[in-house]
Amino acid sequence: MGAAAGAAMALPWGTAADAAAAPSTGHGPSPDLHGFVPRVFAAPGAAVRPKFRWWWPDALVDTDEVAREIDQIAAAGFGGVEIAAVTHSMRGGETIDPVPHGWGTPAWVRAVEAALRQAKKRDITVDLTLGPAWPNSVPSVTPDSPAAVKELAHGTVTLTAGQSWTGAPPAPGTPPAEGVTKQQLLLVQAIRITDAAARPVLLDRTTVTDITHAVTDGELRWTAPDDGAPWLVIAYWERGSGQRPEGPHHTDPLSYVIDHFSTEGTRAAIEFWERHLLPPSTRKLLRETGGALFEDSIELETDETMWTPALPAEFEKRMGYSLLPYLATVVERDEDPVHAFGQDLDKAVRRDVIEVLSELYVEYHLKPFQEWAHRLGLRLRVQPYGPGTDSMWAAAVLDISEGESLGFKNADDFRCLAGGRDMGGKDILSNEAGATAGGAYGTTWDATLRKLVVQYAAGVNQAVFHGFAYAEAPGAAWPGFAAFSPYNGSGGYGEAWGPRQPTWGHVRDIAGYLSRTQLILQTGVNKADIGILRQKGPAGTGLGAPWFTADGVPVGWTHLFLSPRLLDLPSAKVRDGRLAPEGPGFKALVIEGDVLSGKDRTMQIDVAEKLVGWARAGLPLIVIGDWSDARVPGLAGPGDNERLRALFTELLALPKVRVVPDRPYVPEAIAALGLRRDVEYAQRSWLVHAHRADREADYFFFAVDSVTKNSATTRLNHDVTLTTRWRDTVPYRLDAWTGAVEPLPLYSRTDDGRIRLRVTLEPGATAIVALVRPGAWADRPYVSARTSEAAEVLRGAGGRPEIRDVRPGTYRTTLHDGRTVETVLGGLPEPIPLTRWSLTVEDWQPGARPSQTLKPRREFTLDAPAAWPAIPGLEDVSGIGRYRTTVHLDTPWTGGYGAYLDLGEVFDTFRVTVNGHRLPPADQLTPRVDVGPYLRRGANTVEVEVATTLLNRLRVANAPVFGGAKRQNYGLVGPVRLVPYGRAPLT
Repeated sequence: MGAAAGAAMALPWGTAADAAAAPSTGHGPSPDLHGFVPRVFAAPGAAVRPKFRWWWPDALVDTDEVAREIDQIAAAGFGGVEIAAVTHSMRGGETIDPVPHGWGTPAWVRAVEAALRQAKKRDITVDLTLGPAWPNSVPSVTPDSPAAVKELAHGTVTLTAGQSWTGAPPAPGTPPAEGVTKQQLLLVQAIRITDAAARPVLLDRTTVTDITHAVTDGELRWTAPDDGAPWLVIAYWERGSGQRPEGPHHTDPLSYVIDHFSTEGTRAAIEFWERHLLPPSTRKLLRETGGALFEDSIELETDETMWTPALPAEFEKRMGYSLLPYLATVVERDEDPVHAFGQDLDKAVRRDVIEVLSELYVEYHLKPFQEWAHRLGLRLRVQPYGPGTDSMWAAAVLDISEGESLGFKNADDFRCLAGGRDMGGKDILSNEAGATAGGAYGTTWDATLRKLVVQYAAGVNQAVFHGFAYAEAPGAAWPGFAAFSPYNGSGGYGEAWGPRQPTWGHVRDIAGYLSRTQLILQTGVNKADIGILRQKGPAGTGLGAPWFTADGVPVGWTHLFLSPRLLDLPSAKVRDGRLAPEGPGFKALVIEGDVLSGKDRTMQIDVAEKLVGWARAGLPLIVIGDWSDARVPGLAGPGDNERLRALFTELLALPKVRVVPDRPYVPEAIAALGLRRDVEYAQRSWLVHAHRADREADYFFFAVDSVTKNSATTRLNHDVTLTTRWRDTVPYRLDAWTGAVEPLPLYSRTDDGRIRLRVTLEPGATAIVALVRPGAWADRPYVSARTSEAAEVLRGAGGRPEIRDVRPGTYRTTLHDGRTVETVLGGLPEPIPLTRWSLTVEDWQPGARPSQTLKPRREFTLDAPAAWPAIPGLEDVSGIGRYRTTVHLDTPWTGGYGAYLDLGEVFDTFRVTVNGHRLPPADQLTPRVDVGPYLRRGANTVEVEVATTLLNRLRVANAPVFGGAKRQNYGLVGPVRLVPYGRAPLT
């Protein structure tokens, strides 16, 4: 460990044994309360704690067990649950009788009330999913109901020139789904074929002919023109898609998915809830506990074209032209277009269809559900993505938008929803966190946190973990019911967290860490350097930002994505050269072609008009590419493209606009515009961060991205420079693992007033820094340093700064008052390998019931730490290992010395006890613990408790499902060392 040069500040600093526990308020952060954050940081209220998606086997639950599980979740430090009827693991096996125990039955209502009553006692929230499993469905809807989800099926027949057709209109190419008994003929068209061999089949748009009038009494009579070309007859049929919610039957009668684009679908769902799920007692409890209604992503599945009956009329009203003459290019089969008129025309019309569906989804589905939720005293939380609709706009409308760690491809997918949330002035971006394909009973908290912290840096500030499973269900094997395990004969999706996992005893430490992190990330408003304007607004595409994702983020730039509709919001104004100054405060807007459509240079006229006005008002713009051929994105009206190009000519002539030929040239525009990021990294790295701001402070959350492809696997160690809002700002560090809040003992100020400090983090680890307005948090003076030759400067007893280093020597430290202090650290003992351990293993095994676990103890003596599969007798054991060793420390182990316990490799979670003192929660991503305050001269007992997953035991306990899985290297693998350090106060 080398000496830190210049303004070196290691994060996280030291321990927080002296942190005072603040009382829980039960409310989220408020920027209006003086010193609110430091007062509640140690013990945040339930509103900012992480939550669980709680899987129930429909209503086959016991109310006492429901209350017991609420207690378990609350005691573990989580702030709420989302009740969801999900039984995928029961496919092909045991099922639940939906008559007495289905979703929405009286038994379901009783169970929900039991959860609400206990949640009220434990001061946590309960969210309710809008139907069984997903998508949103109710049993009052049949496939033929006006409220049911619809598809536009089509049938075709090819006629040669002059050939006649007499008979029924062509039937749909795919049969109706089970339960669909009606289909209504919407339209019949004839279109000349240009290229029958092309895929999609190429048609002549100018020949589209409506021949619906040729259908009489169910029979079509029509003769193709004798023009030497073949003609295609297309019959369009409206019908229910027959889609049911995921999993086995949840209800009797069966539930069917509602139309997400019509008032009929929304009304049917709300009416069912009002009649069957909301007796006065439930309403009262919901209002008292204040949770949310939840809807999963828009997973509308059909073999034909996604549809809603009002689409033709709504389309013409909103787009100004009829959809029907273009319908042939809209219809799909297996989600692929079947016919084409020509690339540009096809893109324009299909884009316009998605735009209209976006508006129908928000206006007829999200807003009515949200208004209804508000009448119940609840909020609405939705994953507003799926069919390409404008997710960013939906996120601006919703109380709470949510992404997912499994379905989203990268951090930029979350930045899409974060852009909508922030422009809409909303507070929360939730995340369905921790789901892992193939990870059942093998998902570690280490891996889960590594993914989650990157998503936090991208704008997420609430985790709803996937998931917590109810104890038992028919056919469930040990260790009990899990919604997605087994799944189609394999282990399935992870993870079923809870007390049936060995790590549950350590989870309160993790919940506390996440709660404090989320407290900071829900404080104030999110700030970002750059807005990336996209021509469409879907989330979940995996597409990044030009230059910034690959090259800007690694040096400290931050960005969010915006869709055109976000520019119509009240927040979309420019002041002092910033877009949305009361929100993200973008320093510049980046514009390029439509990345979802071959980077076509398209833009709405109203968007171009706004950009001209904003550039005139001082907002810097970076335009990528040659826009001389710009065109409107949908079907152009007379003069539209010419008007757009004239606006671009005007725009590009403005002094605040820079044009670059392609993405790699963006830095040239940044330099020309004089832009500077809020956080500047001293070197390119895998550090990512989020920046929040309120009236009292700027908060910077740092994390090391250790999950992105080719990302860091070693410690990160470099300076960062932070922009400040106040002269003489006071830097604080906030330790999310322990709850400590204290002024930084080591940092420097640049000539222009910014704060420079050093960040030293292990892969996946995090740190939080606050730059506080003078006098906002504390008025007492304190001593701090600008530079030090020592490895660390920390706050010791009484808040006095001290240096620490593992090397003896004389160290020079320069204080902020200009004085230079020389501090001597005397001779230090060599690091001590801790090799011999006694190990007691709590061996978790199946009991008499599926959810019962036997835990016999087994004793081992180890000459050196090793992974359990390498220890005879522990090859297929899961559970909890308690390691114990004794180390003798002679002189000079007095007040001037301490030691770090370097644990090496640990799998999975761990806690440390020294001489009977359980240490504060340890950073699970940094297996290095400061044990100095707990050591003494003579014999010292060190204990390390390690908890595992259940996979190794399940490999043999349930070999047909888990036998093919690879063993995991459990335990304290090491090497373990006690590394002495010297310490001395700066006096």
